[in-house]
Amino acid sequence: MLTQLSRPFFLHRQRQIARYAAEAEQIQREVLARLVRQAAGTVFGRDHGFAGIQSYEDFAARVPVGDYETHKELIDRMRHGAPDILWPGRCQWFAKSSGTTNDRSKYIPVTQQGLQRLHYKGGTDAVALYLQNRRDARIFDGRSLILGGSFDAVQDAPESHSGDLSAVLIQNINPVVNIMRTPSKDIALLSDFEEKRERIARAALRQDVRTLSGVPSWMMAVVKRVMELGGTDNLADIWPNLEVFWHGGVAFTPYREQYKALVRSPRMQYMETYNASEGFFGLQSDPDDLALLLMLDYDCFYEFIDMDGGVEPIPLWQVEPGRNYAMLITTSCGLWRYQIGDTVRFTQTKPYKFFISGRTKCFINAFGEELMVDNAEQGLLEACQATGLQVKDYTAAPVFMNAEGKCRHQWLVEFTDGEVSAEQTADFAVRLDDALRRINSDYDAKRYHDITLQHLEVIAAPSGTFDAWLKAHGKLGGQHKVPRLSNERKIIEDILASIS
Repeated sequence: MLTQLSRPFFLHRQRQIARYAAEAEQIQREVLARLVRQAAGTVFGRDHGFAGIQSYEDFAARVPVGDYETHKELIDRMRHGAPDILWPGRCQWFAKSSGTTNDRSKYIPVTQQGLQRLHYKGGTDAVALYLQNRRDARIFDGRSLILGGSFDAVQDAPESHSGDLSAVLIQNINPVVNIMRTPSKDIALLSDFEEKRERIARAALRQDVRTLSGVPSWMMAVVKRVMELGGTDNLADIWPNLEVFWHGGVAFTPYREQYKALVRSPRMQYMETYNASEGFFGLQSDPDDLALLLMLDYDCFYEFIDMDGGVEPIPLWQVEPGRNYAMLITTSCGLWRYQIGDTVRFTQTKPYKFFISGRTKCFINAFGEELMVDNAEQGLLEACQATGLQVKDYTAAPVFMNAEGKCRHQWLVEFTDGEVSAEQTADFAVRLDDALRRINSDYDAKRYHDITLQHLEVIAAPSGTFDAWLKAHGKLGGQHKVPRLSNERKIIEDILASIS
């Protein structure tokens, strides 16, 4: 009955989200005005004349587009205890993310206001929208299995704390939520993923788990271990009341059919979330529509740069459906016109819904083919459907022109089906190549008669290849993942060397 009793609590929020369709520009202008007003007395605010900003147009004229490198010096000052730098007050928490050209790691500020109005708000709204769509939901009548990352025990800046975003969220979570979640905090924050997986599986095996939250690849490793311990090939035998998996971090396309095979229950639903170290930006609001709803009234103001020739950022209310945009954010965590590195493609504008189409630095365009991650995911899905194979992990890179002018894409793919024959791998490569030609006209043009780009190559990786590579780099578990596409060969060569 707890779920039913909680519904009125979420009704007001559901009505607020309904405003997105008609009032997007007004909502976003109000968000920007509030952020600028609050930060006017900070070092960044004084340097950029926030006190004189009266409109978005003033803001765009005074504040340059930035990224981690342009913010890094000020973030370092925040990490060492300096107050009022990028946001009012002191910031004690930083989400540790993958590194940049000059640093092994990035440290994204997570302010107290940002925690509540940029991160936790997304989790609350995920529940609100799920309850709106699911009248028979019973999620609060059992436990939620929330899979998180690790917390840094050793800090190079004693005045602050850092870890995976999920670990930061767990450290600061409302104690009431802890009553309903599993595993316990001490298990959730373990750094050794293999130990964590074993302890989570044993702790959750006999509990009434109703919901899952986490990265699909790591969650799959946990639930498979649960099924091994439970002696079944159907997770619904162990958790018969399981009803939803809120997933994010990596595209769900390669995993969707695998989860359907593992959880054979008509009640089970899958809802995508777009939560990053920098903030919580999107939610799947309709189980029948895979596009994400852009969350407009959080402490985040959005801008976009057209990837097809755009130079200057534009605000949300000027975007057009069907185009690829690099996303910029301004938030209460002190990120100002910050290029997050993701690209999105809108499907509609009332309300604004979108797909994550890739990364600004995660694509292959070595020969003018402009292959983005969403192309790759759709191509893999079609190849899996045609061959019956399932993909666990993959990465791809170009093989550059040799003396004869021959070049191609090389895909390193780990299948879930154990050992895959050379014939199966070759068939998968044909299906993938055909799918990419249908999906991407630029790829198809370069593939014409094999004149510029030859048929792609697929290498079947031994089982455990990607996990072993991540473990060797200290990135097993949490929110870590192997980059899917790269315009150069450093990553794929490193992984190939590890299995040679």
